[in-house]
Amino acid sequence: MSLNAKVFVAGHNGLVGSAILKTLKNKGYSNIVTKNRKELDLMDYNKVDAFFKAEKPEYVYLAAAKVGGILDNNVRRGTFIYENLMIQNHVIHLSQAHQVKKLLFLGSTCIYPKDCPQPIKEDYLLTGPLEYTNEPYAIAKIAGIKLCESYNIQYNTNFLSVMPTNLYGPNDNFDLEKSHVLPALIRKIHLAKQFQDNNIEALKKDLKVETLEAAISVLNNYGITKSSVEIWGSGQPMREFLWSEDMAEACVFVMENVNFKDCSKEAKQIRNTHLNIGTGTDISIKDLAILIKETVGYNGQFTFNTSKPDGTLKKLTDCTKINTLGWKHTIQLKTGIQRLYDWYLNNE
Repeated sequence: MSLNAKVFVAGHNGLVGSAILKTLKNKGYSNIVTKNRKELDLMDYNKVDAFFKAEKPEYVYLAAAKVGGILDNNVRRGTFIYENLMIQNHVIHLSQAHQVKKLLFLGSTCIYPKDCPQPIKEDYLLTGPLEYTNEPYAIAKIAGIKLCESYNIQYNTNFLSVMPTNLYGPNDNFDLEKSHVLPALIRKIHLAKQFQDNNIEALKKDLKVETLEAAISVLNNYGITKSSVEIWGSGQPMREFLWSEDMAEACVFVMENVNFKDCSKEAKQIRNTHLNIGTGTDISIKDLAILIKETVGYNGQFTFNTSKPDGTLKKLTDCTKINTLGWKHTIQLKTGIQRLYDWYLNNE
């Protein structure tokens, strides 16, 4: 993969895509193509086909996806499975049709069964029922893995799949309805801190409201007071978190150094060729909240709303395959939380 090769980063404005774009530029790649959704709707087959005909990318990072937290996944189930299937089907199929040299498809460790043995190996895919709340999203991602595998077998393409654990980092989504757990907790605890300190102007600015009464109304809706913050579930589920720029480094590493033959076994049945990307360590949601509380400097307490779903109780990835190939994460969780909080203060 030469530095002047034409590279298409699909989803470059998102959490992962923006980190991949930054990493590529830092490494000296100079022929990068990006399109926002207004410029190229990846759900429109004809427009994607025209894009590949015109631009002729040699390498494709497929980071574009419909993503959200546990509430969003569970409520908009049809949206999540449909949009993700359309996006990945168009990009993967047309990459094959237009002879892309290599494609990297980004999925998620939610592809694995709910009650999976720990740590989770790639071979555990499709060995049991999925977690219900994000089943549609997971099925779409599994389909993407199998599409890449199947095209490699039938058409001799070089399409790889990586499954990151829970990601966080610059350009994260801090929406109180739609964000993942770590950025959601950062914002909720930050708001509680501002309320506790009577920093009313900062509170109104963050929530984009005109009055204190309107701000308090929003805070009450999300269980935020001066003295406590509500957290969904029991706080007991264990989660693994990976800094998005570490993930981006892993993606570029795989694109530069790994081929499909390195991931496929010499057997009649080729399957589970995807690579887990993670840290190999996890933390409970309760302890994560405490760590964020210390970072933000909040002095209140947490209440746990056990009427809300916990999701899978433990999801820890086995990263032996990617570590053996030569990549390992560098940013520890405490450092990453401080970096993300700083980013939030400077950008939101």
